[in-house]
Amino acid sequence: MTGQPTDAYRDDRAHVFHSWSAQRTLDPVVVAGGLGSTFWDTDGKRYLDFASQLVNLNLGHQHPRVVAAIQEQAAQLCTIAPTFGNAARSTAARLIAEAAPGDLRHVFFTNGGTEANEHAVRMARGTTGRHKILSAYRSYHGATTGSITLTGDPRRWANEPAMPGVVRFFGPYPYRSPFFSESPEQETERALAHLEEVFTFEGPQTIAAVILEPVVGTNGILVPPPGYLAGVRELCDRHGVLLIADEVMSGFGRCGEWFAVDRWGVVPDLITFAKGVNSGYIPLGGVILGPRVYETFADRPFPGGLTYSGHPLACAAAVATIEVMRDEAIPERVRDLGERVVRPRLEKLRDRHPSVGDVRGLGLFWAIELVRDRDTKEMLVPYNAGGPAAKPMAEVVAACKARGVWPFTHFNRLHVVPPLVITEAELLEGIDAIDDALEVADGYTG
Repeated sequence: MTGQPTDAYRDDRAHVFHSWSAQRTLDPVVVAGGLGSTFWDTDGKRYLDFASQLVNLNLGHQHPRVVAAIQEQAAQLCTIAPTFGNAARSTAARLIAEAAPGDLRHVFFTNGGTEANEHAVRMARGTTGRHKILSAYRSYHGATTGSITLTGDPRRWANEPAMPGVVRFFGPYPYRSPFFSESPEQETERALAHLEEVFTFEGPQTIAAVILEPVVGTNGILVPPPGYLAGVRELCDRHGVLLIADEVMSGFGRCGEWFAVDRWGVVPDLITFAKGVNSGYIPLGGVILGPRVYETFADRPFPGGLTYSGHPLACAAAVATIEVMRDEAIPERVRDLGERVVRPRLEKLRDRHPSVGDVRGLGLFWAIELVRDRDTKEMLVPYNAGGPAAKPMAEVVAACKARGVWPFTHFNRLHVVPPLVITEAELLEGIDAIDDALEVADGYTG
């Protein structure tokens, strides 16, 4: 915090308990406003939002059509119980179903992604009569009891033991292949063989679902090699196992498609969503159901629900968001920017900076993986580093912020995940700032 503390800052430090944080060490920036791809603090310092806040601000700050939709709905009807019909809710469900692949046609609304994953697991178990859920080590599925158990990354550790029945597997990661693969094709073959072996050892008849992020988000922006998702779909079909695609982060245009699975033509049994569905303006998430799950609960009650399921204000924001994305061809725009602008610029960074081990991604969903040594692939900071061990990444982040770019980072990676409405000039400006900041990381290479 710079300048004189504001009332907001003092009240925050006195009363707000922050997530994922040691409370006494926090020094939060107080944000005064935002517009489009930028926001500014109470001292007037502006930042290019290269994190989309938490990779949810797909239409940027204060999009006028989304703001107007919320205002209009608030003037008409602020809230209504989920047992009633409501125009905002039903229109949002229709638009989401129209965007979904294949025969996924029904939507159960939640307040966010973690609740969506919790309910998807409940649906899968109720549909199959089985209890085990397979999830990847490199994954994040949410912070509530069930979803944090599904999560593979270290945020899970302090919350264990939690939901029983979760079994983990290794997904593909060509740059750091757990299967010692030498090509993307080999990575697909070996990753699928590994997953099939997990099925065998766990007993396919006990497995309700496999949950995965089609493009892994926080844990690496890991784009699956060709054939992997289709292979998982086939394996699930062979054993009567449901496939849950967690598209909380990758959906609604982020990867240049309505849903990331569209790129590979794979239709899951359930898709979970949140974040980009309404740019996070009002909390909203949900599950899109295929016919097998829907028919399970067509004549018997689904054992789940939420007071604010399909909240009218949140759904009105979703309707406006999807209409904007359609009218402005946002997925197509994102696909173009990703291939024409981001990929070649990041590849140049990789060639120029010895600290860049790998760049990967789709659309406006990219990771820059930082290393101390390209040959050994030693990470710039250790896995789950904290304190002094995390100092190199902290310095890179500070260098980005000093250049007016607010980055998204995780472990040894910078993620390039700006709002989908970012201008090409802003996109280049942000990548140029990262280019400069990487000089700090280069100083740690051998």
